[in-house]
Amino acid sequence: MAENAKNAKNAKNAKNAEDIAVDVVVAGAGACGLVAGLRASQNPDLVVAVLEKSTRDGCNAQVSSGSLAAGGTRFQAAAGIDDSPARHAADILAENGDDRHRPLVEALTAAAPHYVHWIADALGYPLEVGTDMTRHGISVPRLHTDPRRRGGGPLVSHLRGILAARPNVALLDETPVTGLRVAGSGPGARVIGVTARQNGTALTVSARTTVLATDGFAGNRALMREFCAGLGDPFHGGVSTATGDAVAWLRGLGAEFRNMGACLRHGQVTMHGTRVNPNLPWLGAVLVNTRGERFVDEQAHGYSGLAPHVAAQPNERALMVWDDEADLVAAHSEMMRDSAKAGALGSAADLVSLARDVRMDQLRLERALEPIDGRRRLVAPFHYAWLTHGVLTTQGGAAIDTHGRVLRKDGSAVTGLRAGGGTAVGLAGPDSAGYSSGNGLLAAMGMGWIIGNDLAAGTGGGLPL
Repeated sequence: MAENAKNAKNAKNAKNAEDIAVDVVVAGAGACGLVAGLRASQNPDLVVAVLEKSTRDGCNAQVSSGSLAAGGTRFQAAAGIDDSPARHAADILAENGDDRHRPLVEALTAAAPHYVHWIADALGYPLEVGTDMTRHGISVPRLHTDPRRRGGGPLVSHLRGILAARPNVALLDETPVTGLRVAGSGPGARVIGVTARQNGTALTVSARTTVLATDGFAGNRALMREFCAGLGDPFHGGVSTATGDAVAWLRGLGAEFRNMGACLRHGQVTMHGTRVNPNLPWLGAVLVNTRGERFVDEQAHGYSGLAPHVAAQPNERALMVWDDEADLVAAHSEMMRDSAKAGALGSAADLVSLARDVRMDQLRLERALEPIDGRRRLVAPFHYAWLTHGVLTTQGGAAIDTHGRVLRKDGSAVTGLRAGGGTAVGLAGPDSAGYSSGNGLLAAMGMGWIIGNDLAAGTGGGLPL
């Protein structure tokens, strides 16, 4: 008890100190960092510091749909859905073709049902399996979300509130990490903490284990040109804090990077910067370019895979059209509510009105809306939105093993360091088209779960202070 009280005092003092020593320092309070911090701090003998660049500017988990992909949950069982982590892993690998990372995929899908149950049961956040959330590449419904479909923001706020209340945790906001503290060099280099800035003052943090859980580099134009030049200059729909700072830090340690050209792209971004519900293609929605041509089978690709098809159209724009039957289901999402609020959604009483509103030839538009064999016909009145393509997050990053240890090119692990979230390689494979819905939070929360459990159990592979 005396040791626990001391740790609580140390955590409190860490919030205002210029030089602190903790057991675990986590860079980033997004999905990975929050789960890692929450799980690690369940051990009351550990002092954990979580440094966040800016909760005001947000993290990618906050602007996500908040959908947790997991196979084999009690929510699925209650809905009569037969699923398992093995089936989940098989679906991901079939989409991304990245068998090199099979062990990582299997480790993350094995963790998923455990943290979904933990978030719902132990942390009290309402979840259900989205039986209405059909997605390309997902063989059975396995996206878990809150019943009101509020997106990732409320979930992140919920987790941050619980973490901040832990007596052995210091959650430091507006405290960007500026670098890694490294002892030694070459293969013998080991990470012994981080440097940061808080209120304009330099902060030095010593730690036995450092966890890098920062966002990727989609907001860094130089890194996007270096690794993703083939995407052109797409709209960035992620957060401004995704500047890829960890890339330079890890390069200095000789870390290996994998799948750096892969991103979470989106082909259903409105011209107002919001998104429409990814379920719309499975509800009958049709994509038409500005010439009035249907240019793709909307159900043949996920929303990331649709992006290059939209990008290839005149002015990189496309019109999505759906009807009341589709809207009745699709409107039940934060994305649609945000799009409506932004003025991105339109409606037309009939085909004549639709063609007039979108300035297309009526006969060409009518031909474009003809259903593909086996699909239903859209019925007036119509709903529509002008769309473009964007990049939400990057999916490449540092090579890690199944415990989040950062790997060098020779396969050796960097001592004292773990990584997950946007810092680490994701699950899209080498190409953006391999991204499956929910993969981002799966990689982030799954690795946070694994790392945090290791640290709580004393298997963090860290260093003596």
